[in-house]
Amino acid sequence: MSKQPVLGILTLYLNDKKALEERSVYEKMTAAGQRLGLDVFVFTPQDVEERSNRIHAMVYSPDTRSWRRRWVRFPHMIYDRCRIQRSKRFEQLLAFRRKYGHLTFLNRPLRNKWTVYRTLSQVAAFRKHLPVTRPFQSADDVLLLLKRFPLVYLKPINGTGGRGILRIERQPSGFLLQGRDRRRRIVAPKRVTRHQLAAALRAWTTKGDRYIAQQGLNIKLPNGRVHDYRMLVQKNGSGEWEVTGCAGRIGPARSITSNLHGGGEAAPMNRLLQQWVGSEAEIAQIRRTAEKLGVDVARHLESSYGALCELALDLAIDRSGRVWLLEVNPKPAREVFIRAGERTVYRQAITRPLEYALWVYRKKRNLRGAAEEASASEADRKVPDDQQASPIDLPIEST
Repeated sequence: MSKQPVLGILTLYLNDKKALEERSVYEKMTAAGQRLGLDVFVFTPQDVEERSNRIHAMVYSPDTRSWRRRWVRFPHMIYDRCRIQRSKRFEQLLAFRRKYGHLTFLNRPLRNKWTVYRTLSQVAAFRKHLPVTRPFQSADDVLLLLKRFPLVYLKPINGTGGRGILRIERQPSGFLLQGRDRRRRIVAPKRVTRHQLAAALRAWTTKGDRYIAQQGLNIKLPNGRVHDYRMLVQKNGSGEWEVTGCAGRIGPARSITSNLHGGGEAAPMNRLLQQWVGSEAEIAQIRRTAEKLGVDVARHLESSYGALCELALDLAIDRSGRVWLLEVNPKPAREVFIRAGERTVYRQAITRPLEYALWVYRKKRNLRGAAEEASASEADRKVPDDQQASPIDLPIEST
């Protein structure tokens, strides 16, 4: 690598064949980094050779559009893109984070859904945006919510992409269960009585995951498909939080979730809101409320858990125009914007972490320079006046 600032993208292989989930995104980031004056490489904890303190990194060449392996030193900054896995690879990641936690990370791990909910619910301004949520331990937790709300969702505490989510709808004769299994497959609707509910929930939650139960919202469009919104909030090149964009997601028929990986579609936020709300003035107000919420949530979570550089907020908007925060994702994908036709937003979503990385690098370099200057001044003060060099005694290279 050159003498330019270096960013290492930390990720995990998806399997033992070393497949990468976001290879095309890393290619775009590498090319964008090259234009900005930032070297980028990709690595996993498996690629670190602790004995030599080197990394057998994956380096992409935009010129040849090819990847190659290269031994490199540790980067100036690390951009952690690792998502939770049930594998030995994830255990290696935890060990890496412990061992190298002193390095400069653009983002630190966020906590699980329940912990994040509790953190946000302590702020009065956030409470009106949070669906009622409680940890799931038995059917009683779901039944308590069903007494208050016609819909309840059961979600894995660490789940992503719509996996393992169950929707429970109260009906006159019992309950209607609909969901997606851990492979995102749509599960056929099933009706159960009150007495059958506990067994059905036990069967759903026996895979070792912990769950939360959450108030459900009516977010079905007139065509019966559910929809929500994905907002991306990122640090910019000045180190400030900013909303990069927000796009709508529409779930496929019979789906209880809108996730793109589960077959959902993307649409511009305003176009979807026009179907849902109608009034342009109300749409503008909804966007202002959502964007302020996004930035405020990002600032609060960063102050609670440490350095962050981006977050995705999954938002729902009910018929009255109220903005709800469904969950927060610290390792957001960007494809919703390209699929919604918002190419400029997509490009910003790619480049902003790189611009922020350069800001972090320059800030650290300036702080280091200031510290060295202060140290030199302190040393000068300790040297007797008759031993201090006059300007004409300085070597030519220093002028």
